[in-house]
Amino acid sequence: MMSSLTETRRTSRSPSRWLLLASLALNLFFIGIAGSMVARHWLTKPADRSDAARFERIAATLPAADAERLRTQFAAQRAAIEAGRQTIGQKQDGIRAALRTEPFDVDALRTSMAESRAARETFYQLLQGVILSAASQMSPAGRAKLADWRSSRSR
Repeated sequence: MMSSLTETRRTSRSPSRWLLLASLALNLFFIGIAGSMVARHWLTKPADRSDAARFERIAATLPAADAERLRTQFAAQRAAIEAGRQTIGQKQDGIRAALRTEPFDVDALRTSMAESRAARETFYQLLQGVILSAASQMSPAGRAKLADWRSSRSR
């Protein structure tokens, strides 16, 4: 009789042990995922989104001589590019101010938006001018690499 009682206890405990182990494994799995997400958030630096850093990322994909040409062209236009970026910020501030003005003036907002578009267009022309000037001096291999370049956001 003693052995049948022991067997009954073993078989009744067996499923609960497996459930306990499965629960523990599942909890450890989720803790591992949460830990990796936290570590990724705290340990990775955000990408430098400045214009200089973006041109440097492009240059890093080019042959050495062509990369130097791109860096030289950017350096020559850097002050104008930074001024253009600052102008865009000022025009965006103008849009915000027009939205806050009471009484609201639709024409003032429309004008601010048009000025912002014009500032962006001028800025993009500056950036594209750097690429154009550098590309005109690059080797065919450098231009091909430039054509193949994609930002990390577009991948």
